[in-house]
Amino acid sequence: MTSPPSVRRIGAREFDFSRRVAVMAIVNRTPDSFHDRGATYALDRAVEASLAAVADGADWVDVGGVPFGRGPVVALDDEIDRIVPVVEAIRRSSDVVISVDTFSARVAEAALAAGADVVNDTSGLWDPDMAGVVAASAGHIVLTHSLTPPRTPHPSPQYDDVVRAVVDHLRVRIDMALEAGVPFERLIVDPGHDLNKNTLHSLEITRRLGEVAELGPPVLVALSNKDFIGETLDRPQYERLEGSLAAAVVSIMNGARIVRVHDVRATVAAVRMTEAILGWREPAWLKHNM
Repeated sequence: MTSPPSVRRIGAREFDFSRRVAVMAIVNRTPDSFHDRGATYALDRAVEASLAAVADGADWVDVGGVPFGRGPVVALDDEIDRIVPVVEAIRRSSDVVISVDTFSARVAEAALAAGADVVNDTSGLWDPDMAGVVAASAGHIVLTHSLTPPRTPHPSPQYDDVVRAVVDHLRVRIDMALEAGVPFERLIVDPGHDLNKNTLHSLEITRRLGEVAELGPPVLVALSNKDFIGETLDRPQYERLEGSLAAAVVSIMNGARIVRVHDVRATVAAVRMTEAILGWREPAWLKHNM
């Protein structure tokens, strides 16, 4: 499979993923999201949080209306009503990349029409119409590894080799998207940390992320505050920032180019420092011993 050029135009912004990492801010318009517990459920709070993330250095805002995990059914019209006004408000104020976290083709179509640039499909094309909707637009799509239908539990998942299973699954999803007409240069892949995986699986994926990167599309990692970090460090939900930052830096070293996070300001600093250490970014200023 031929790799695309390292420079990727997503919406109004360009990213040279050979030497740049995009920070994606999470904004959930849900009353039951696993981390913020509805803090940005109100429309004005969601818009405010989105623009604050941009001010803190986020390259990208990811808007969701339905959590991936179990919970009450959300009607498609309700999901659209949660997502589309946020997309419209962000687009009026910023050229930041906007993605929508949805597994519904109908919701994705409405969001793309409202100004979104990316569909972040954590289900891995569970909706058979999703790839066609993206192909008919100018949008990118994130293809994620998961095993079960959205909002369905998968207790005690078993893999002979979790990384090989993830890579094989994503290769099939890449082929499905290509067959539906989505250009290769509009694909992004996500190994799906903690999605139908236990802590040992997520740690193994992080160590061997380079094997996922070999697929060609930019790799997105959604690590922030997840259970594998809490279980590894014995930390409750709101004490996982240091572990999240460490996992993000290791993932970048192993090939990640987009990091999806809750704590934008701290992550932007960690990411920009990592880029400078790798020789990709010049220091903001030089004075010490010069």
